[in-house]
Order: sequence, then C-alpha cells, then structure tokens
Amino acid sequence: MAKVRDDTIDVILPCLNEAQALPWVLVRMPSWARPIVADNGSTDGSPDIARSLGARVVDVRQRGYGSACHAGLEAVTADVVAFMDTDASLDPCQLGRLRDALADDVDLVIGCRRPVDRDAWPWHLQMANREVCRRLRRRTGLRLADIGPMRLARRAPLLGLQIEDRRSGYPLETVFRAAESGWQIRSVDVDYLPRAGRSKVTGTPLGAMRAVTDMTRVLRS
Repeated sequence: MAKVRDDTIDVILPCLNEAQALPWVLVRMPSWARPIVADNGSTDGSPDIARSLGARVVDVRQRGYGSACHAGLEAVTADVVAFMDTDASLDPCQLGRLRDALADDVDLVIGCRRPVDRDAWPWHLQMANREVCRRLRRRTGLRLADIGPMRLARRAPLLGLQIEDRRSGYPLETVFRAAESGWQIRSVDVDYLPRAGRSKVTGTPLGAMRAVTDMTRVLRS
C-alpha cells in the first residue's frame, strides 16, 4: 500500500475574522504543509496577519463557508489538498495523521473529532452530528462517526465532484458525493479543542438553523 509522497500539500483555511486564532494555527503548520487562507471578508485584520506569517491569502467575495472552501480549492496547485477550520479547534500538527492514511486505495480521509474536554464540542452539536451521520449512512451505506471539518484528498478528483453548496453543507456534500462516486473513505481520530471566539456557523441560533437547513438540503438532493 503506497503512501502519499513527502511533497508539499496545500491546506485550505476558510477564514472570517479569525485574528485571535490565526497566529496559533499558522505557526503550528507542518513544514510540508502550505497554508492558503481563503478570506471571506474579514474586518479584523486577518488577511494581514496571515500574510505576515507567510500564508497565501485568497480573497473570497461571495459569503459562505462553502464559498471560501471552494475558492481555495480552485486556487491551489498541489496534488494533495487538505481543509481545516481556522479557529484553533484543530491542531495543524495532526494533519500528518490524515496524510499518512491517504494511500492508493484511499481517496478521502476525514478527521474524526475527539473532544479534549466538555467545552470543545457541546452535547447538542454532537447529537446533531450523529444524526447527520445516521442520515448519510441511510442514503449511502457509509459508516462514519463524524463529518469533520478536517479533510484531505487529491485535488483533481475533488474538483471533479462538482460540489455545489456554498454554505454550511459543503463538508457533507463532499462526503456524500464522494460516497456516491464510489470513493474509498477512511477516518482517523484528531483532537478537538475549544475554539477561539464564537462559531459563525453554530455559535448563534440563526447560524445553527442555517447549518441544519443546508445539510438537510444536501441529503435530500
């Protein structure tokens, strides 16, 4: 089983006002990982911080988590690409776990979040995640414990999935389309830390409602 080579990979970091977390994330990026900050209209100086720490910044005008992710995917050039949140809830040092799991017979690797304490992942969000995984299994037969925000795959096949969601459903649609296309999907455990600041997706009732709506739409498509 051949592992992915030691070439540089591109790491897409969707970003909206993450000045508090960006320095921690970027200084912990492995030497073989090239950070690409897909900035979604930050007003707190996040792009300048990213550039000062050596990251490439892609300006994304269309709002939405999926918009940032996909713009980053279209901008990168490495054969292998990873996605991860920019809020310090995930440790870039653990990207190696995903890279090591990518092989000739594995197409997509998902970081399965394991909260380090109660504050990292509130129980109601864990329950919602379990329900999404249950519905995904019912549609595709794929058994996953998490639709995690840390993912790694080869760039060209990812673009070939033609993912359409530009909001919170982007990670789920990635997995759903990959499963429907017969991809081999593997998950590996990664630590899940308390995030810096409030989530733009699930940190408010409106954001949580939008996330549920987006994911429901993906599963009904």
